[in-house]
Parts: sequence; C-alpha cells; structure tokens
Amino acid sequence: MDATLKDRALHAGDELEGASAQEILGWAVEEFGTKLVVAASMAEAVLVDMLARICSDVPVIFIDTGYHFAETIGTRDAVMHRYNLPLISTGPQLTVAGQNAVYGPKLFERDPDRCCQLRKVVPLDRALAPYRAWAAGSRRAESAGRRNLPAVGWDERRGKVKIHPLVAWTDEDVNRYVQEHDVIVNPLLSDGYDSVGCWPCTSRGEGRAGRWAGSAKTECGIH
Repeated sequence: MDATLKDRALHAGDELEGASAQEILGWAVEEFGTKLVVAASMAEAVLVDMLARICSDVPVIFIDTGYHFAETIGTRDAVMHRYNLPLISTGPQLTVAGQNAVYGPKLFERDPDRCCQLRKVVPLDRALAPYRAWAAGSRRAESAGRRNLPAVGWDERRGKVKIHPLVAWTDEDVNRYVQEHDVIVNPLLSDGYDSVGCWPCTSRGEGRAGRWAGSAKTECGIH
C-alpha cells in the first residue's frame, strides 16, 4: 500500500469537502494527469462532459458486461462520438455464452454477486491497474449506503485514490447540468428507469429500487 498516496487522498477529502464538482474534478486532473481515469456507467454523461471541459487526455472507461440494454450501448457510442477523450470500452474475459458454459445459464438469477464479480468487478480491476486514481459519478443522494461518501477517499482494496466529484449533487443538480450543457442521457431514464444497470437485474423503479428488485442486494461490488 502507498501510505503517502493514502494520506494525500484523506487530506484532500477534508480539504475538498464542500467544493464544487468542477473544483474536485479539476483537482484530480491537476494532481494525477493521465494517471487518473474516469469510470462511466452511461446512465448520463455528466461527469464525462465535465471532464471534457477541463482536459482532453484523461481516459474514460466503460465496462461492457455483455448484459447491457441496447440503449446503454447506444449511449456509450454517442458519448464516444461526441467527446474528444480516450474512451475505453472493455469487458469480462468470458462472453455470456462462455460464462453459461462454465457456470451454467442465468448465473445472474442464481448468484448475482458472482455474476457481478465476473462481469463488472474483475474487468474494472483489470482496467484500473495502470492508474493511481479513479473517479466515478456516485452521489450521496442515490442510496442510504452512499450517504457517507467522501469527495476524495481511499480505495483500500485497489490501493488507489477514489474521487466522487458529484458526491453532494441532488437529482435536481444532475438534471440542471444536463439541461444547461445538453448532456447525452440514456433514453431509459425517460422510460421509468431511475437507475440503469444490466438488463436482467434492472427494472423500472424510483432511485436504485429497480436494481436487483426483490433481493437484499443493492450494489454490484464496484464501489
């Protein structure tokens, strides 16, 4: 573990608490340059848009699980076309068919944690390996489990700085930014889906209630 890097992250978390999203992201870009990467789920491109207004050489990672809605893939393609950023689309080592052959069909129903590990967590870990810090669009308002997210924190398992520029934003803040900057939005968000993940485990619902509905699962394990 890089103790010095961890100390810097925790200090920055205190210093940047209450700062604007642009200030938090700007700090991350200045501090880490191309050793920073942004992870995007393609629900909307707010963080990508914000990054593109600050610099053009920090990469954006999208994990293509093989189970995404067509609308999500379309959103990714539109974002890749619009922004002058290195946009990296990566995925699991096993195709869906390959996973079915090894683990049996519909692993997402029988063991959703294992499915998420194989198709989201491991691919992201692999993609993050070259970087010292990563940013994501997680917000405290999204769920009870995210209420204590710091603006900047330490990803203990990966040994990296974790940045949440939008941490203090409400849904209204997101919508306002989208309207003001004509940000690309996944069309599913206008079709009853407040949170968009893989199609087998996502249904229409308020907030994140449509994710893994009917189970106690609330996170995929990435965060």
